[in-house]
Amino acid sequence: MIIQEHLTEQATELLRQLIETPSFSSEEEGTAALIEKWLTKFDIPFQRKQHNIYAFNKHYKEGKPLLLLNSHHDTVKPNTGYTKDPFKVIEEDGKLYGLGSNDAGGCLVSLLATFVHFYEKENLSHNIVIVASAEEESSGPNGLNSMLTHLPKIDVAIVGEPTLMNLAIAEKGLLVFDAVVKGTPSHAAHPNNNNAIYNCIDVLKWFEQKKFENVSEVLGEVKLTVTQIKAGKQHNVVPAEVELVIDVRVNDKYTNAEIAEILAREAPCEVKARSLRLNSSSINKKHDLVKAGIALGRVTYGSPTLSDQSVLSCQSLKLGPGDSTRSHSADEFIYLHEIEEGIDLYIKILSTFLQ
Repeated sequence: MIIQEHLTEQATELLRQLIETPSFSSEEEGTAALIEKWLTKFDIPFQRKQHNIYAFNKHYKEGKPLLLLNSHHDTVKPNTGYTKDPFKVIEEDGKLYGLGSNDAGGCLVSLLATFVHFYEKENLSHNIVIVASAEEESSGPNGLNSMLTHLPKIDVAIVGEPTLMNLAIAEKGLLVFDAVVKGTPSHAAHPNNNNAIYNCIDVLKWFEQKKFENVSEVLGEVKLTVTQIKAGKQHNVVPAEVELVIDVRVNDKYTNAEIAEILAREAPCEVKARSLRLNSSSINKKHDLVKAGIALGRVTYGSPTLSDQSVLSCQSLKLGPGDSTRSHSADEFIYLHEIEEGIDLYIKILSTFLQ
């Protein structure tokens, strides 16, 4: 049996190596190799698809439901506010600094350690598959979504993202729309009562005031925001159209397709969704996985941020060490004790759930 304290040390060392290995979305070759090496050290067979690394528990048995453990090893690019080297591990005051330390390196190594803990255990209620996935930050085509056709049917999932080890039992989905407000192009010196830019005034007010009827107990209202506007190239030409971009955060009372249909029918301009695949996610509060976490004093909440949950069709729980407010921030860090506590809580929750 591998001692949990040893697992924590090994996981923390892996995190140090991951931080010092650049892994922007679609450029995760180096971190994928580190994860392969780490699993090999524990004699765990694994498979690889692009930069996604995955493995099954030793006593996998056909017919049992499947639990997915997932987190990602890609990162965003460091912002200009960094005062520390984002690719150098720095330990200060119990904190481990570095790009990807909080989002989602701490979650990933904690889940890997948890998987190792359960790898050789027999008579579990569920089979387990762990996927260290790529391209989460870019919602790219070669991330977790590309793995789903290569895996058996997943019944429930834990997605590792920083939640302070509280239970995010729902997550908003994302829709991005391109909209066009049309008018009559003309010379600015001549009368024009169909100016596309002026026509935008009423359209923008409509989007500002638009409310969706169904409100979620966990995630609240659907949030619609106009985030970009573009029109015109010359000071003396009235443009033929104005382009808008609309960001919609979808609660668990609607599918993305339903929101798209409502806007296509009701919006006072042309709207077209870029993609429908990033849906909202949730897990029943009475699910045994959630109950196991609540029994350990963890609280439930709804998450406004997007994760790889959005590509899953099964019930899924977002759970991990670290704090979401540190993600994508300058001088990103995770507390070392958060990793230790994360591994401990993951193991305790799954020890109850998998019995």
